[in-house]
Amino acid sequence: MSERWFEGPLLGFDTETTGVVVDRDRIVQAALVSGTGGARVPGGETASVWLIDPGVPIPPGATRVHGITDERVQAEGRAPAEALAEIAAALRGAVEGGVPVVVFRAGFDCTMLSYELERHGIAQPDWQRMAIVDPSVLDKRVDRYRKGKRTLGVTAAHYGVPHAEAHSAAGDAAATVALARAIGAMYPEVGDVTAQELHAAQVRWHAEDAASLEAYFRRKGREEAVDRRWPLCR
Repeated sequence: MSERWFEGPLLGFDTETTGVVVDRDRIVQAALVSGTGGARVPGGETASVWLIDPGVPIPPGATRVHGITDERVQAEGRAPAEALAEIAAALRGAVEGGVPVVVFRAGFDCTMLSYELERHGIAQPDWQRMAIVDPSVLDKRVDRYRKGKRTLGVTAAHYGVPHAEAHSAAGDAAATVALARAIGAMYPEVGDVTAQELHAAQVRWHAEDAASLEAYFRRKGREEAVDRRWPLCR
């Protein structure tokens, strides 16, 4: 068998932000973690990390999560346009090189980045050609009925993947890459396909999960809509 997607190079992506409203909040830290393949747990990867001064106050609630303060970004942070241009260029390189981009709950991070690039007039990476692997979507597919939370930390622990430096972009991205490799190796349904085939399947699986959750809300009398789009929710 030729090399499977999880055995080759992967590029992990993660952000820390001022909040969770993708068209309004800002990125304050981003990381891209690359590995050449074969490692099931973090180690051997190289990380590029950007600390960004968003130009708006970081709410105390966000700082409690990731520990990044206004004072720190003002003293050490990069200008958003410069940092975001470098991130977009690296993602374009992944597309051209055929390297899958691994993002936990990609609908948030990818959409946040897309809005930020638009805000600063930076060319988008080719989202249509990018092969994205989302361990959150994969986990729900292969272990649909497992009870409990499915945060990155909990999911990583379930698969025996260390998660050092939680809520730092680099730590989360490294754990996400290792988690993708672990799920791919464990489940042929997601491991024995090409990255592009897996991307297309995740589009369907996410939409199915969203529809199922929305139906559950309706049964409980809650009129909440669940976005079926993935990986860009815009």
